[in-house]
Amino acid sequence: MYVDSHCHLSFPELISRLDDIRADMAAADVDRALCICTTLEEFDEVHGLATRFDNFWASVGVHPDNEDVREPSVDDLVMLAAKPRVIAIGETGLDYYRLNGRTIADMEWQRERFRVHIRAGRITRKPLVIHTRSASEDTLAVLRDEGGGESTGVFHCFTETLNVARAALDLGFMISFSGILTFKTAADLREVARYVPLDRCLIETDSPYLAPVPYRGKTNSPAYVPYVAKQIADLKGIGVEQVAQQTSSNFESLFGLPPLGKISL
Repeated sequence: MYVDSHCHLSFPELISRLDDIRADMAAADVDRALCICTTLEEFDEVHGLATRFDNFWASVGVHPDNEDVREPSVDDLVMLAAKPRVIAIGETGLDYYRLNGRTIADMEWQRERFRVHIRAGRITRKPLVIHTRSASEDTLAVLRDEGGGESTGVFHCFTETLNVARAALDLGFMISFSGILTFKTAADLREVARYVPLDRCLIETDSPYLAPVPYRGKTNSPAYVPYVAKQIADLKGIGVEQVAQQTSSNFESLFGLPPLGKISL
């Protein structure tokens, strides 16, 4: 019924409880999940989840905030993206939230890393999973310069303004909402979610982070993604089943997957 389009099940606080997490997903009608890669060093473990379980898929990429890790080349990403059950390039993008005394000009290494991912996405024809924090203007500018109308993907864990959402939609990207949408302080974001057409929405947990109300402050899990769907349903005045069906269909369409068949959870 539900798809968690972005989670980090390879992280220690989740991988150690994987059997329980999968049982909780089944109980919550969360059929599928996209396991997100944040470093090349992590890729084998992320990919292993996708090849072990037929309702998990994997991405390949290096998170913009990760330093002192192996720097990806276009060839690296293209080679790894060709492996079975790898359906996306990312998590990639720009993050200027923690400059640590540096200027935005000093972050050219991030912009170059982002360009590498976009180029790999164009070669492989696989969607980008975009992370942007305190950097939306540059994120959009690099996408326009490198991708034009050829890149597809999703702005994950969206927290930006309505204007940024419009720009992302105009570029052909989907918008994914996380548990942040349920936070009391997220009134502006709820207005964005009300605006974004349902056929351009995905839902996610970004677990182990950002657990939705009523679990805020606890370790997040893909089993909690229905709370995001319920918030979207309330905002749009529709049933949660419609949100589940449409966001699942959107996931299939974006990542080139067939409709859900019978899988074992």
